[in-house]
Amino acid sequence: MTTTPILEATDLKKVFTSRSGFFNPKTVHVRAIDGVSFSVQPGESFGLVGESGCGKSTVGRCLLQLIAPTSGEVHFQGESVTRASPQHLKKLRQKLQIVFQDPYSSLNPRLSIARMLIEPLLVHGICNRSEARERARQMISDVGLPSDALRKYPHEFSGGQRQRLAVARALILDPELIVADEPVSALDVSIQAQILLKLEDLKASRNLSFVFISHDLGIVRYFCERVAVMYLGRLVELGPIPEMFDRPLHPYTQALKQASPIPDPAQKISFRKLEGEVPSPIDPPGGCHFHPRCSKCTAICRTEEPEWREVETGRFVACHHV
Repeated sequence: MTTTPILEATDLKKVFTSRSGFFNPKTVHVRAIDGVSFSVQPGESFGLVGESGCGKSTVGRCLLQLIAPTSGEVHFQGESVTRASPQHLKKLRQKLQIVFQDPYSSLNPRLSIARMLIEPLLVHGICNRSEARERARQMISDVGLPSDALRKYPHEFSGGQRQRLAVARALILDPELIVADEPVSALDVSIQAQILLKLEDLKASRNLSFVFISHDLGIVRYFCERVAVMYLGRLVELGPIPEMFDRPLHPYTQALKQASPIPDPAQKISFRKLEGEVPSPIDPPGGCHFHPRCSKCTAICRTEEPEWREVETGRFVACHHV
């Protein structure tokens, strides 16, 4: 029996416009997202991976309307997020939250931790100030920090503690889905493990859904149930874990896997180097965006965009040669 997705993104596109040049400036269009579609099931952790600059973070922000998409639709529990009125969007924000990549810049240095956690509860009218303070105290305990943290300011914490505070801020409104944008990439490996274990515990206890954005395949394989691979604003492959890592179909996914180290000294691996540079999103190549760097490239790859199709149950890929 299939369940109704908690989140659906349909043909999501985002084009940024800017002026380039000094004496004779020209208008340039950057296609950050180019027709991205996927869904997230209730209680699922959905991974989004790819190289830096491929559009992962822009997708996450468009899902929450922090950046308005140029076209496409986002639905949360069957309701349109992209066409929601400001009043309705405010209500949706209680259920949709984000954990940003950088805990140093995403926390307001002028607010104490108590005020940072209490203010959202008061803004949304969820409870009075005394109840909000009690909820903040409980939330600090849930993310593994001492109660005296409420009296402190962000600069008094380490990087791992700040990221726990960012998680607490996202959870204080009791959301149903969290967009986690590289939540552990700036942290030491030991601290990464602590944050991931805490997110896993909170996911199980609160039945949270996640859109987990990362470039670390090992973390995505550990934390997520399904993963989509992005390249230059487009999805190139989507499927369940571990099949996506054990048997990748798209040449780009295969290259990402081969470039990811394996924590086993007894296992011999040969790293595969991708030739060429990532093309500019201002002037992307025609046909398949990956064809200038692909070893399987043929004439059709240069002229025709590959169709996004289901090649196996639950596995989608955009490649002429799969």
